[in-house]
Amino acid sequence: MGLFQGRGQRWRALMDGLTIACLLVWVGAGFGADLDALPARDWNRRNLERIETPAGGPLTFAVMGDNRSNPAVLSRILQRLDGDPQPAFAINLGDLVETGGVEAFGEFLTLVRQNLRRPLLTVLGNHDLEKEHGSRLYRQIFGPDYYAFQLRDHYFMVVNDTEPNGVGDAQWRWLEGELQKSQASKTRLVFLHVPLFDHRGGENHHCLPEAAGRKLAALFRQYRVTHVFAGHIHSYFSGDWDGTPYTITAGAGAPLYGTDPDHFFYHYLKVTLQDGQVRIQVQRVAAPGVNDP
Repeated sequence: MGLFQGRGQRWRALMDGLTIACLLVWVGAGFGADLDALPARDWNRRNLERIETPAGGPLTFAVMGDNRSNPAVLSRILQRLDGDPQPAFAINLGDLVETGGVEAFGEFLTLVRQNLRRPLLTVLGNHDLEKEHGSRLYRQIFGPDYYAFQLRDHYFMVVNDTEPNGVGDAQWRWLEGELQKSQASKTRLVFLHVPLFDHRGGENHHCLPEAAGRKLAALFRQYRVTHVFAGHIHSYFSGDWDGTPYTITAGAGAPLYGTDPDHFFYHYLKVTLQDGQVRIQVQRVAAPGVNDP
């Protein structure tokens, strides 16, 4: 009995040690973190529920991207939006923070809450990823890293293209399914962080790998996407990607990538949808210390 009792005690001690070790790994990985300590939970779903759209006529919303490292410019944009009665909501195309972390996301959301009463939705950017756990924290705070919603006869698809090859297999199947559903809508809009192609050409490749960009462009053309909005390249450009109109808007505060005043300036977009048409108004925002234009 003594032998078996000693073995049982040693076994229990071993199991207790393993349990403690597993708990430490669990907490260290963030899975056991106190979710009540997060600055928000399911942010995008909660903001979607807050969107109020007029019963008829045009639908107006705002789009911005890449505000990291510059809360002063982002504050100006949010304040301008808050004073404008037209946009029903806003979408941020990602790079909300310099590096994904509870404190950084908390500071971003505090700034939003202080300056904007309208709903704001988010897209996952590469800077929003954690170094060790990728999109885990982003998903805990904001919700799924890709999602779709419909407002009246307009279909919105938010895509996570921060993976090495753009969009993974599971998300690709989801995206094609949403594009099929969207065919009954007058307007089909896609929002993502990394552009399909770099419009600057030459040695500039701040975009998806070419094969991934071509594959997405073909999918968007097949399903007659009305417009694609992207960020990542800190500038403003618009054009056509293999038959699909696009706008790059990444001027919400991150360091600008050039000096050409036609493309490199702080800004956001006012987008108006009506009768299947997309009307975009570029809203320039002066740097802090300079009078607004």
